[in-house]
Amino acid sequence: MFELSQDHEDLRALVRDFAEREVAPNIAKWDAAAYFPTDLVPKMGDLGLFGLVVPEELGGTAGEGGSDFTSLCVAIEELGRVDQSIGITLSAGVGLGINPILTYGNDEQKQRFLPDLVAGRALAGFGLTEPDGGSDAAASRTRATLEGDEWVINGSKAFITNSGTEITSVVTVTARTGTNADGSPQLSAILIPAGTPGLTVEPAYHKLGWHVSDTHGLSFDNCRVPAANLLGEPGQGFKQFLKTLDDGRIAISALALGCARACLELATDHAKTRVAFGRPIGANQGVSFQLADVEVMVEASRALTYKAAWLKDEHQAGRRSVGEVKQAAAVAKLYSTEAAVAATRIATQVFGGNGFMEEYPVARFYRDAKILEIGEGTSEIQRMVIARGLGLPA
Repeated sequence: MFELSQDHEDLRALVRDFAEREVAPNIAKWDAAAYFPTDLVPKMGDLGLFGLVVPEELGGTAGEGGSDFTSLCVAIEELGRVDQSIGITLSAGVGLGINPILTYGNDEQKQRFLPDLVAGRALAGFGLTEPDGGSDAAASRTRATLEGDEWVINGSKAFITNSGTEITSVVTVTARTGTNADGSPQLSAILIPAGTPGLTVEPAYHKLGWHVSDTHGLSFDNCRVPAANLLGEPGQGFKQFLKTLDDGRIAISALALGCARACLELATDHAKTRVAFGRPIGANQGVSFQLADVEVMVEASRALTYKAAWLKDEHQAGRRSVGEVKQAAAVAKLYSTEAAVAATRIATQVFGGNGFMEEYPVARFYRDAKILEIGEGTSEIQRMVIARGLGLPA
């Protein structure tokens, strides 16, 4: 059965020290300015965080064959405990940036992009969502037409993480490349390097939360890339992004776990020291019972997250089925993200009026938490996946 090894706990201590030393003293001003700290990314690369699932022969630390997804979740949890934006930068940088190239790329594509991505010298994005698409990702309107030895891409993508930083090197984009025999659109994944003519990075979004995370829309106007930039086989884009999302859901669960942990720690400390009516507010059952509920949420989120991560690693080793990973990922993502939203609400309530003030971290966690129930598949999508996993009719 799954449990964290001493290596995992050593990594946790390393990342926690990094987050408290490099992120915590600066995050309030970064958040207020919606500033993406580009120079933090190579520091994360120096710790090996972008290479945790990448085999050593490609510059990572995962050993032959790659994938220690549990280690990645530990790192995301610890970064997310200090700030969610920095946690999603790692989560998306690996899960949506590196993983598609690592899993589906050919040797030339891997050698071209992975060394800089693994070292933290560059970031990559994953262009799936479209302005009119949302959860209906298969209804892509972005098209790629093969003209000679080039793909010509037209369309747009929305809400793409790590797509417009100074060090963004490439974005993997899903596009319609034809029509299947049953009339459904044929979707393929294509690598579009940053700076390619015809690719426009739209202005950064003004977001409710994740102010320190880089998020842009992308548009393509006769954007031309070599035919060799096709990622994997033509027509396999739908299957590729579904698997990518399964992995990403576990990572988001780890991010949500970090959020809930932070709120529990902050609110518990406050409840011990804030005095009202002559005693600490934590002496009141109205407060203590709510924090007890958050402790249950944290423990349940931890168990679900690391069970799913363990199953992912076991599947990589050929010992578990993809269906087991898919179901566990959806369960973990659904529970942990909804628990994180509840934890931030409770923590803010415990802080009272101070919780509404930006000087207190719980306000930032409160803003950041909502997107966890939306990104990488909404809560409604997770319930649908879980129901199908139970064998219920589609």
